[in-house]
Amino acid sequence: MEEDIFYNNIQKALEDLPGNFNILEEKIDIGLQMKYFEFSRKLRKRVELDDFFEKREELFMTDTEQREKKEILAALAAYDDVRAYRTIEKFVKNPDKELKDWGALALQESKMLMQSSLLDEQQVFISTGLGGKGQKLRYCVVFINQERDGMLSATQQKLVKDELIFLLKKEEGEFEVISFFEGFSTSLVLLPLTADLKKIFRSVIDECNQYGNFLQEDMIVTNVKDLSRGDIIQLLNEKNSEGDENMEEK
Repeated sequence: MEEDIFYNNIQKALEDLPGNFNILEEKIDIGLQMKYFEFSRKLRKRVELDDFFEKREELFMTDTEQREKKEILAALAAYDDVRAYRTIEKFVKNPDKELKDWGALALQESKMLMQSSLLDEQQVFISTGLGGKGQKLRYCVVFINQERDGMLSATQQKLVKDELIFLLKKEEGEFEVISFFEGFSTSLVLLPLTADLKKIFRSVIDECNQYGNFLQEDMIVTNVKDLSRGDIIQLLNEKNSEGDENMEEK
């Protein structure tokens, strides 16, 4: 019940978003995103942005320390000048390996600042661990087999994939990839921000189960990260443990 209330509140918030929103397209770890924004917030409180703007070319020097490059990128992202945006853009095209995601976050922030200035309206920034494309978010969805230790047959695998692609198209979504394992299958998909996730993925399950009832009604959906096989097994084991505890209580 609490999960349903939480889900409905999220859906309502997404539906009420203004049209001027930007979605971070890159897959960037949520932890790193939090570090970037906290780092940027503290930096901008204690430094003059002009100082970093003047030394922006140090971004491209091999002897500039990594922390200093982080500071320059974070400062330029808040500097309202197209030259700052172009500098970050140049860096992102050929970034230091360790700063690739940091640069992508700075570029997105700088882009929003430019748009806000040009359009004279505040922009909304939406970021998830799996990123997105255009005005769509990327999700990892896990369909769980009725037989936890069995593989779906080739026919069943084709059915799941075909039904998923068909229903995604109806909802203006996009199919990216699907993989099949013992006990479950995982897929990466793109869906519009306001898509009813439960309805779409439940429809896939219902359609498939007309041909043998081989999928559980439960599913796992996240936009935080691309779940590994180990992640999924752990989640399923935790779910089973909770179910056993509830049975004992009864």
